Amino acid sequence: MRFRHKAAAGLATLLLPLSGLVALASPAQAATSATATYAKTQDWGSGFAGKWTVKNTGTTSLSSWTIEWDFPSGTKVTSAWDATVTNSGDHWTAKNLGWNGTLAPGASVSFGFNGSGSGDPSGCKLNGGSCDGGPEVPGDAAPSAPGTPTASDITDTSVKLSWSAATDDKGVKNYDVLRDGAKVATVTGTSYTNTGLTKGTDYSYTVQARDTADQTGPVSGSVKVTTTGGGDGGQPGGEKVNLGYFTNWGVYGRNYHVKNLVTSGSAEKITHINYAFGNVQGGKCTIGDAYADYDKAYTADQSVDGVADTWDQPLRGNFNQLRKLKAKYPHIKVIWSFGGWTWSGGFPDAVKNPAAFAKSCHDLVEDPRWADVFDGIDLDWEYPNACGLSCDTTSAPNAFSNMMKAMRAEFGNDLVTAATTADASDGGKIDAADYGEAAKYIDWYNVMTYDFFGAWAKNGPTTPHSPLTSYDGIPQQGFNSAEAIAKFKAKGVPASKLLLGIGFYGRGWTGVTQSAPGGTATGPAAGTYEAGIEDYKVLKNSCPATGTIAGTAYAHCGTNWWSYDTPATIKTKMAWAKNQGLGGAFFWEFSGDTANGELVSAIDSGLK
Repeated sequence: MRFRHKAAAGLATLLLPLSGLVALASPAQAATSATATYAKTQDWGSGFAGKWTVKNTGTTSLSSWTIEWDFPSGTKVTSAWDATVTNSGDHWTAKNLGWNGTLAPGASVSFGFNGSGSGDPSGCKLNGGSCDGGPEVPGDAAPSAPGTPTASDITDTSVKLSWSAATDDKGVKNYDVLRDGAKVATVTGTSYTNTGLTKGTDYSYTVQARDTADQTGPVSGSVKVTTTGGGDGGQPGGEKVNLGYFTNWGVYGRNYHVKNLVTSGSAEKITHINYAFGNVQGGKCTIGDAYADYDKAYTADQSVDGVADTWDQPLRGNFNQLRKLKAKYPHIKVIWSFGGWTWSGGFPDAVKNPAAFAKSCHDLVEDPRWADVFDGIDLDWEYPNACGLSCDTTSAPNAFSNMMKAMRAEFGNDLVTAATTADASDGGKIDAADYGEAAKYIDWYNVMTYDFFGAWAKNGPTTPHSPLTSYDGIPQQGFNSAEAIAKFKAKGVPASKLLLGIGFYGRGWTGVTQSAPGGTATGPAAGTYEAGIEDYKVLKNSCPATGTIAGTAYAHCGTNWWSYDTPATIKTKMAWAKNQGLGGAFFWEFSGDTANGELVSAIDSGLK
């Protein structure tokens, strides 16, 4: 990304202690009108992330909540947020904090935690009663846990589950089938076929028995199922990627917050968010802006879920808002992006020890305070073995692929992506690094097919900054999207691992008399934040498009000349991307769009 800056802010350290051995408090309230459900939200082999959700199913307010459960030996909570979690041996207790204990009828609240081991909770109690809100009958024991389900007949959209029966002193009536912690069916037998699933998607199933008095027993062990049919462009079932960059500094002067993704309608249409940026310093991934990232307090009207931050909650800022966004829109994946135009200077030193660098990045991305927020890492090195704001004169061409190989080894099955140059000129930046080799280890490249031209050449010629194709009079061979994508393919990068870049802004000159491209200028046009650059949401009204060239719009108004993408040109580019078999598209960045997200909508509809 060519235009980036950082905002200085104070660094806050957040600590969340877990007590080791404590006495269990007495239940706060009978639980006949509330439920507690558990879901394992991530699993990385040696550990996992879990979430409990409490829902008030009654007609009166719930004033507090306490959940108790047992983990098998070897499984434990290592950190938690939005609840106070303690344990006595393998028995665990979670209590609400001061700000999230009261639940109106129909309301729900969740808290999360990271854990080690591979076990699942059993013996759940909510405020001393059954976690499913059902009655407990004196003298009638609850049923045992059924056997862990086995999966068979897995297709793109369905799976058959089978399990061994539970036992009960007065008989088992039926079984609840839980998918990702939520009940999807109640059946009388010991098998169930779940249909209507999504291709190439991970699901987790458990089963819970219910006796003739409607008491439920402990949940079975879980089985993970991945439906078939995925693997195109990094998305389940071949769905195209629609990824947007969210900048941490945008919460300042731009007054753009995570909630804007909801109010604009963009959250429903995107598939991924790149959170920009983390820094690269001293051979490590480091925090970019501590205040914006995890300390800024949000009021209720600013917050994604309408709940205000409190002074004592363990995580605030953008990270907490992204957590709330993912709870509201679970299809969205969030990737933490490191580097960028301003902060790429630390990469050459970092890649001298790729394994150590990758470990530092993984430790930061998977910090227990926010591990559930992020689904992977993006490396935005501008540029390996070449020059951007800074020049890399020490790295060999294979430094980039060595870095990506180390990242894949460290991050396992999580997303690993990279933003790359689009300079396809002979001997240019694409030729400077081994992007073909590195493609073996990445999910996709964000090819920055914009900023080819701009008013850093203050006298022109006026040229669209993001041409899709070449055209007569283009100032530089290889500076267009089509040639960049072709060069990556020629280097062995699969088309499905290439995303086409769209800028949600224009670049422009002033002192221009000629309407058509190729005119002379006297310097950069005035912009809201920086000369020569302006958001689409401003330009669409202040300088409407007067023509198109090479798949991109341009505008001549007064003595100013601008180029930028519109919904119409974006749809043209998306059609081209689909024809090329690309994995999808990405854009820089959300705040340049209109309040109703018309550019995001154009990408979404164009990729379908």
